[in-house]
Amino acid sequence: MKQQQKDAYDKLKLKSQLCFPLYACSKEVIRHYKPLLDELDLTYTQYITMMVLWEKKSLCVNALGEELYLDSGTLTPLLKKLEKKGYLTRCRCDNDERSVKICITEEGEKLKEKAASIPEKMESCVKLSEKESAFLYRILYRMLEQLNPS
Repeated sequence: MKQQQKDAYDKLKLKSQLCFPLYACSKEVIRHYKPLLDELDLTYTQYITMMVLWEKKSLCVNALGEELYLDSGTLTPLLKKLEKKGYLTRCRCDNDERSVKICITEEGEKLKEKAASIPEKMESCVKLSEKESAFLYRILYRMLEQLNPS
């Protein structure tokens, strides 16, 4: 077998793939979130949506999608469920009838108090130093920027 072909086959090994540890870590981190989020009756995707709303209070759905790297096909049913729970309202934007604006409700704001301990609990699951966390954060966001240039 030629060296070039062997090198190509070696790249097909699971241990050679950067995507696998990213996938596995993501899955495991979300698995650790699950019992914490079950107490709030939220999925992970609903939780990150609420995190954006706690920060921004209101925004258009397309801006939310960009922030969370989610398409409208994923967001629409998720937002309907959060609206049904009373955490947000949806309405047409005044300046563009085609756009939907979401706003956090008082009930959604109250949920923030219940969720406040989650980041600290998650930090105890993944024991990285502050320096390691900051480095990983920078690398992951650099990858996102390269994979999704705006």
